[in-house]
Amino acid sequence: MQKQIVKVHDKHFAPFISEEEISRQVSRIAHEMNQDLAQKDPIFLGILNGAFMFASDLYKQLTFPCQITFLKLASYSGTQSTGRVKQLIGINMELKDRVVVVLEDIVDTGVTLETILMQLSGFQPSEIQVATFLHKPEATVREVKLDYVGMEIPNDFIVGYGLDYDGYGRNLKEIYQLVN
Repeated sequence: MQKQIVKVHDKHFAPFISEEEISRQVSRIAHEMNQDLAQKDPIFLGILNGAFMFASDLYKQLTFPCQITFLKLASYSGTQSTGRVKQLIGINMELKDRVVVVLEDIVDTGVTLETILMQLSGFQPSEIQVATFLHKPEATVREVKLDYVGMEIPNDFIVGYGLDYDGYGRNLKEIYQLVN
């Protein structure tokens, strides 16, 4: 059975990453974290809105004591990054001397993540790690260290699994790629 093109807002998207592949990659990252972070009592910091699905799926598979909170930033307008990051919802937990693991849906330019990491360092955590479900190496303009990466993808616009186009498409279980 072939997956269909979907219309999100005013654009069409073709199937790109299946729900099964998403699940496999999230499970792989969770397994790695269960090995690496079990004794570190980390705080996971999910970046909203996009990372909510990845954060939820990942967090359910972690087998060690940990906490989670969320930070909301925005840097996109339509299908293009604005290059500016606006903090919308701040951090509400003590991060000093804690291991902080940032959970991102996607890292493309690195501008948003660089801003997050600079802000987080001011809270004096003992360590900051980054887990992203998707990475677009071709789009990178700011190099940032990624500790856990689900998949590397081309620099194409995508929606689904938390990723949106003008607020639409986040609810899709699979990831779709722009066709027009």
